[in-house]
Amino acid sequence: MEMLVTALICLPFLWAILPAVIHNSKCRAFFVYLGCGIVIALSVFTAIQWFLAGGLTMDFDLPYREVFDEVILVGDIFLMCLITYLSFKYKKGVISLLAIVQTVLVAALELFGPEVSETSALRFDWLTLVMILIIGVVGSLIGIYAVGYMHGYHIHHHKELTDRRSFFLAMIFVFFGAMFGLVFSQSLIWMYFFWEITSVTSFLLIGYTRTDEAINNSFKALWMNLLGGCGIAAAIAIGILALGTVNLYDLIDYAIGDPTGLVLLPIACLAFAALTKSAQFPFSGWLLGAMVAPTPSSALLHSATMVKAGVYLLIRISMAMADNYVGNMVALIGGFTFLAASCLAISVSDGKKVLAYSTISNLGLIVACTGCGYEETIWAAVFLVIFHAVSKSMLFQCVGAIENTTGSRDVEDMQGLISLFPKLAVVLMIGIAGMFLAPFGMLISKWAALKAFIDTSSVYVSTLMVLFICFGSATTMFYWTKWMSKILGASGKEKSRDLTKKNEYISMFFHAVMMIALILGFPWLSANVLKPMTNEMFGTDVQVISYQNIIIMIVLLVGVFVIPAINYVLTKNTKAKQVITYMGGANCGDNFNFVSSTGDPKEMHISNFYMEDIMGEKKLFTPAIMISTFIIIVYMIIVIGGAF
Repeated sequence: MEMLVTALICLPFLWAILPAVIHNSKCRAFFVYLGCGIVIALSVFTAIQWFLAGGLTMDFDLPYREVFDEVILVGDIFLMCLITYLSFKYKKGVISLLAIVQTVLVAALELFGPEVSETSALRFDWLTLVMILIIGVVGSLIGIYAVGYMHGYHIHHHKELTDRRSFFLAMIFVFFGAMFGLVFSQSLIWMYFFWEITSVTSFLLIGYTRTDEAINNSFKALWMNLLGGCGIAAAIAIGILALGTVNLYDLIDYAIGDPTGLVLLPIACLAFAALTKSAQFPFSGWLLGAMVAPTPSSALLHSATMVKAGVYLLIRISMAMADNYVGNMVALIGGFTFLAASCLAISVSDGKKVLAYSTISNLGLIVACTGCGYEETIWAAVFLVIFHAVSKSMLFQCVGAIENTTGSRDVEDMQGLISLFPKLAVVLMIGIAGMFLAPFGMLISKWAALKAFIDTSSVYVSTLMVLFICFGSATTMFYWTKWMSKILGASGKEKSRDLTKKNEYISMFFHAVMMIALILGFPWLSANVLKPMTNEMFGTDVQVISYQNIIIMIVLLVGVFVIPAINYVLTKNTKAKQVITYMGGANCGDNFNFVSSTGDPKEMHISNFYMEDIMGEKKLFTPAIMISTFIIIVYMIIVIGGAF
C-alpha cells in the first residue's frame, strides 16, 4: 500500500514534465490522456485495495522519509522565492511579505526549533478514500476535457492570446499531486507544503491569459490563500513550541480532551486557514475572480481540488470543534455564506458566475455542517462533498462547451437550448437537477443537516442554522429553477453546428453517469463508506436516512428521469400540433413574432427576474464581507483570550 500511495503522490508531479516540454498538439494530447487514465486507474485501484484489505486506518511514511523531508523544506523556500519574484515583477511586493513570514517561521522551527515526537507523516482512512476518488476520477476527467476545450479556446475564440497550453496542462497534473499529498498528510509540515502548492498553482492558472484583469484576480486569490497558509504556519508554531507535536491528529485529540485554553488555538488557526481556501465570506472574492480563467481551471478549482482542500481540513478537525467557540464560528460563517451567496446568485445572469456563487453557497453548507461536529452533520458534509464535486465539475464543463459553441455563457442566451443543442442541454439539466432536486444528494444532505442542527445543544446556533438552511434553500431553488426554465423554453433560433469536441462529451457524459450511479448506489455508499467513516471518527454510527426514505427516493428518481424518457420515446415520431398563443398582440403564426396594438412588429422576448435592486452585488456583497469579518474577529479574540 505504501508503494501505491507513493506513486499516487509522486507520479502526477513527474508526469507534469511531459505536457510542459511537448509542444506538438497531438503528441501532447496523447500523453495528457494517458496520464489522466493512469491517475484514474491508480486512484481507483489504490482505493479498492485498501477497501478489500479491511478498511483499517494506516499510519505510514513514504520510502526515504528523510529525503522527502529535505525536498519539502527546499520546496517551501522555492515557493517563497517564486511568489516574491512574481510579486515584485507585477509591482505587488507587499503580497510577498505573507509568503516570507510564514515560510521563514516554518523553516526556522523545523531547523532550529525544539525536538518534537516522531510520528508517521501519512494516514490512509475512510475520508482519505473518498477524497482520492474525487481527486483521481473527477479531476482526471477535467484534464481529459481540458485538451479539447483549450484547443477550441485558442484556435477559434481567443487567437489574440499567447498559446500556453503546455503550461496549463502541466499545472493540472501538479494540482493532482498536491491534492493527493494534502489528503494523505498527517504531518502539518507536509500538509503546509502541499497546501501552498495548491495556492501557487491556482494563482498561475487564474492568471493564465496575462490580461490586467487576470493578473489582478490571480493576486487576489494568492494573498487570500496565503492568509490561510499563515494560519497553518501559526498552528505549526503552537504545536512545536507549546504542545510538542506537528501531528494533526495529536492536536485534534488534545482539543477533544480539553476544548479550552491553548490546545484550542491551533484548531482555530487551522479552521481559519480552511475558511480562506473554501472561499467563505469574507474570502469569497478570490473564487469569483477565478472566473476569468479558462473553464477547465474553474472546474478544477471549484470541484475536485482547490476548494475541497478547505472543507476536507474542516471535516478532519470537526470533532475538535463540536460545541465550542471555534465550531460556533465555523458554523455561523458557513451558514451565513450559504444564505448570502444564494441570494447573490439570483442577481447574476453570467452562467459561470452563477456557478461560482452556487459553489460558495454549497461550500458554506458543508462548512456549517463541519462546525457542528456531530455524526449526522459530518455524514451530510461528506455526501455534499461527493455530489458537489461531480455536479459542479459537470456544470462548469457544460457551460464552457456552450460558450465555445454559441459564443455566450449568459443564462438569457440559453433560451430553448434543449431544441438547439439537446446533448448539451441534457447534461446541463442533470447537473442542475443534482444541485437542488430530489432524490439527488444535495437535497438529501440538506435534510440531514437540518435534522442535526435542530438537535444541536446550542440554542442560538441551532436557531440561526435552521433559518440559514431554510431561506438559503429557498433562494437556491429560485436561481436553479430560472436557469432550467430557460433551457426548456421555446426558441426561435435556427440550429447551428455543435463545436464541442468528442473528448469533452466523453468527460461530461461520464459525469452524468456518475451522478445517476451515485443516486442508485446511495444506500450502499452510506452503509459501506460513510457509516464506517463516522464510526471511525466518533465511535458510533447513525442511520441518517431510513429505508422508507430510500424507497421514496427511488420513486422520485423514476419520476424525474424514467417517466419523461418514456414519454419522449412514445411521442418522438408524433407530429406535434402547434398551438397559437396570445402574445400581447396579433400572433404572426410562429409564436415568436407578433404585431402590437400600434401596428409595430415585435419579437417575443422572455427574461427572468434578477432583483438587482434587492439582491444585487452592490447591495449585498460589501455588507456580507463586513458581517463575516466581524464574526471571525470576535470569535478569534475569544479563542486567543481563552488561550492566554
